[in-house]
Amino acid sequence: MLNFLWGGMILIAVIYGTVTGNVKEVGNAALDSSKEAVELCITMLGVMALWTGVMRIAQASGLTKRFIRLARPVLRFLFPEVPEDSKANEYIASNMLANILGLGWAATPFGLKAMEELQKLNIAQGGKKEVASRAMCTFLIINISSLQLIPVNIIAYRSQYGSVNPAQIVGPAIIATLVSTLAAIIFIKITDRKKGR
Repeated sequence: MLNFLWGGMILIAVIYGTVTGNVKEVGNAALDSSKEAVELCITMLGVMALWTGVMRIAQASGLTKRFIRLARPVLRFLFPEVPEDSKANEYIASNMLANILGLGWAATPFGLKAMEELQKLNIAQGGKKEVASRAMCTFLIINISSLQLIPVNIIAYRSQYGSVNPAQIVGPAIIATLVSTLAAIIFIKITDRKKGR
């Protein structure tokens, strides 16, 4: 679907450029954008390699396991139906840690593994494969709202495009993601209460 959307937008730009006599500008913009896209990918690749390496060091040093132990009360509060010994808890906590550090790339594999484990648990508890369990919905909501202490992506984009102080976004990002995470938790608990009634 996205291929058709992007293809349509490019086609409209070329047609509009031709009709208005700005084909040269459309061509120049396409070349400049391609150059910028490659430069941005190289910048993001470096940032991704750095922070994915930091995440690996955290795993190897046992920091991730300590975080999982610290996160147990939070996990019990958010996912009461997930048994404490379930592998899903480890993946959920790792996903949350990666998101808190702003490592969306490193968080994705943990998120997929967590969903796999939650699906197994859903089926084991008598749920339907086609219907997401409460725990799966909760995880998705928390993952989308994710609190971030270091918005690595935005800092990298700001740096790439010449911001004087790329890290200036950290404070507002912490406040915005904290509010979104609190809103997500309140929403989850309200829907749980309604369902309980």
